[in-house]
Amino acid sequence: MLALWRAVDPSTARSILVVCAADGIVGFAFGAISIGAGLPLWLPTLLSVVVFAGASQFLLVGVIASGGSLLAAVAAGLLVNARLLPLGLAVGDAVGRGWWRTLLGSHLLTDESAAFALIQPRGEHRRAAFWLCGVALFLCWNLGVVAGAAVGTTIPDTDALGLDAAFPAIILALVLPILRSIRVGRAVAVGVVVALVTSPFLPAGVPVLLALLGVLAGLPPRRSPATVIAPTATTDGTTGVTGTTESETAR
Repeated sequence: MLALWRAVDPSTARSILVVCAADGIVGFAFGAISIGAGLPLWLPTLLSVVVFAGASQFLLVGVIASGGSLLAAVAAGLLVNARLLPLGLAVGDAVGRGWWRTLLGSHLLTDESAAFALIQPRGEHRRAAFWLCGVALFLCWNLGVVAGAAVGTTIPDTDALGLDAAFPAIILALVLPILRSIRVGRAVAVGVVVALVTSPFLPAGVPVLLALLGVLAGLPPRRSPATVIAPTATTDGTTGVTGTTESETAR
C-alpha cells in the first residue's frame, strides 16, 4: 500500500482518501439498514466481501426486505452491475497481466477505481491509482458495513435514523449528472412511470426490472437513408445529376 501511495500524486491520493471515507459512511448505512430489515449479522458482511458492489447490495437487500423473491433481487443486482463491463475494458491496462491480477482486479473494479485510473496517464501512475483506490475502498467499505451492522443490532428502529434514504439518494446522485440529456431524461421518466404503475400489482423487484423498458424510449431515432448526388450522362452529351439513397448505391 505504501508503494502505491507514493506512486500517485498527492492531490489524487487525497481525493482517493475522501472518496473512501465517504464510501465507508455509506457502508455503515448499508450494514445498519440490513440489520434493521431483519437480516442476520453475517449476511451483509458476506455480501460486502464476496459481491463488493454497493448499489447492487442495497438493491438486493431492498428487494428481499420488501418481500421480493431472491431471483428478482439477484437479477436486479446483476443488471446494475452490468455497467462495469465497459469500465473493465477501459482500465484493462491498469489491472496488469496475469490471471491473479485479472481476478482480483475484476473484484476490486468499481466506478471510483475506474474513474481515478482513467484520469491518470498510462503506465505506472494509472496502475497505482487503480489498485490504491480499489484496495482502500474495499477495506473502508467492509469496515463500514461491519460497524453499521454491529450498531444496527443495538438500535431497535434503524429507520428512525433515516438511513433507509441512503440507497435512493445514491441512485439519484448517480443519475442526476446525465439527466441533462433529453433522451436520457425521457428514458428515466418512462422507467419511473412503469415502476410506479406496476408496483401495486407485481411482487417486489419485478417493477424494477420492468422499468428497464424505459431504455427503449431513450433510443436515438432511426435516421432515413441519406441522399447521394451522383452525376449521370444524358443523351445530348451533357452531364446531369440524380439523387439516390445509400441503400440504392450499395445495391
